[in-house]
Amino acid sequence: MQLDDVMRTTGAIRAFTDDPVPDDVLWRVFDLARFAPSGGNRQGWHVVVVRDPAVRAAVRAAAEAGWEEYVAFTRAGRVPFGAGEDGRWHGVPDDVDLTATPLDRSFVQGLWAAPVLAVVVADLRQLAVLDVEADRQSIVGGGSIYPFVQNVLLAARAEGLGGVLTTFLARHEDAVRDVLGLAPYQGVAAMVCLGVPDRFPTRLTRRPVEAFVTIDRVDGPALST
Repeated sequence: MQLDDVMRTTGAIRAFTDDPVPDDVLWRVFDLARFAPSGGNRQGWHVVVVRDPAVRAAVRAAAEAGWEEYVAFTRAGRVPFGAGEDGRWHGVPDDVDLTATPLDRSFVQGLWAAPVLAVVVADLRQLAVLDVEADRQSIVGGGSIYPFVQNVLLAARAEGLGGVLTTFLARHEDAVRDVLGLAPYQGVAAMVCLGVPDRFPTRLTRRPVEAFVTIDRVDGPALST
C-alpha cells in the first residue's frame, strides 16, 4: 500500500474476525514500528503481548472498569478526565456518576475478540517530561511513546490488519501491575488490539487543515492552499 492510502484508512477498528495473526506477521509489525522517534532515541517502550487467559481476564476487567468511568463522563456531556478552562484537573464533577453501569457494552466487547491484545508499557525513567512543572496537566511525556503506538497501527494496516489504541487500562493500572510484572518505574501507556477487521472504514471523517493549522498564533489566519 502507498503511505497516503495507509494513513487515510487507518481508523479505529473495534470489531474483528476470528482469523488469527501469525507470529511472523506480528513480528513484522513491531519491526517496522520500532523506527518511531523518541526523546533522545531512548525508545522507552516495552510491549506485552497478552495470551495467557488469566492475564487476559485481569487486563479485561481493569480496562472495562476504566471504560465504564469513561462512559460516565460522556453521559454527562464531559470530556473524560479532562482539564478545566485553566488547564488543570479538578476532580470528578458532581454530575458524573462513576458507579453507573453502561447499558450497551458492545463498544468494549468487540475488543476482546481481537486475536492480539498488547499492552504498551512506558519506562518512565526514559521519558523527557519537559512540562512536568507546568501549571496545567502534563502532556509531553507521551511524545516519546505514542509515535511508536501509531507506527504499530500503521504497520498493521499495511499488513491487512486493523487495530485500535485505548487508554482505559491506564485508569486502573494498579490492578494489573503485579500480573503484568510492572516495575515501579513502569506505567501503562496504552492497550492495543489488533486483528483482521470485520470491515475497513472507507471514509474517515476528520476536520479540514484550515480548522486546526494557523499562522503565527492560535488565533492567526488559517493555512490554506
